[in-house]
Amino acid sequence: MTGTCNENNLMIFSLNSNNPLAEKIAKEAGVELGKLSVNQFSDGEIQINIEETVRGRDVYVVQSTSNPVNDHLMELLIMIDALKRASAKTVNVVIPYFGYARQDRKARAREPITSKLVANMISIAGATRLLTVDLHAAQIQGFFDIPVDHLMGAPLIANYFIDQGLHGEDVVVVSPDHGGVTRARKLAEILKSPIAIIDKRRPKAGVSEVMNIIGNVQGKKCVLIDDMIDTAGTIQNAANALQEKGATAIYASCTHPVLSGPAMERIENSAITKLVVTDSIYLPDEAKIDKIIEVSIGALLGEAIKRIQENKPVSPLFSKNV
Repeated sequence: MTGTCNENNLMIFSLNSNNPLAEKIAKEAGVELGKLSVNQFSDGEIQINIEETVRGRDVYVVQSTSNPVNDHLMELLIMIDALKRASAKTVNVVIPYFGYARQDRKARAREPITSKLVANMISIAGATRLLTVDLHAAQIQGFFDIPVDHLMGAPLIANYFIDQGLHGEDVVVVSPDHGGVTRARKLAEILKSPIAIIDKRRPKAGVSEVMNIIGNVQGKKCVLIDDMIDTAGTIQNAANALQEKGATAIYASCTHPVLSGPAMERIENSAITKLVVTDSIYLPDEAKIDKIIEVSIGALLGEAIKRIQENKPVSPLFSKNV
């Protein structure tokens, strides 16, 4: 992809969650990252100073609400307020990974719907548009009262598997639960492969049990796909179950590598050959192991920003292998 946006109007800023990704996005959009400083008072209060004028500009702020989730969320809210008070024309938030997305409904009595609360906070702070990738539940788009461009990571993840020759009838795309069937079907369409579903029960948060596998995986190479991997319990159990059912090789993939708690140990000790992730969340050095392959969504988000600026449709990117 070539070309640049109108540099006189477009500005991109990066907060602290994922500066390497923000640099890739800015490069694709054809601009330099804006200058700002983010500091903390001794009691933890966040202070932001935008070090160049934004008056009348279309500003994009790149910030995944990843660990530490609350610090990154507050940085984003404060930045939105600063831009609004500095007379930015539009304040567009680019949230590659939207934290709190798992709390999207009341599963039990007296539970909050925290993803709706966070959506309200972002809107009320002054954001005018949201650009994000693979929300945990697509209906979260409806929690926002501003335009939402919801991109998909599956085409980019598919590129890796196609390059490795993992496609066609000898490969089975596996959803680790019923909720991920749509995502698995999307990847299966690109790879031209059948799908299987793991019937999973979750007795409590962060704990999963494999109950059954719907579909034929005997003698097949399997590709697991999920939107995120947090503690890796689900993906480890799924990989081990596929191995027991006769899968010859097991690959896993996700858009958002949260990888908290025992995740790295579980991935290392699982039947997974390779885990393919995107850079929606910054991977620390300890997570950059041989089993993990990282593909970038920088070009995808940069192209989306260019299309928004040029009033072109973003929908072609939903299936495009950028």
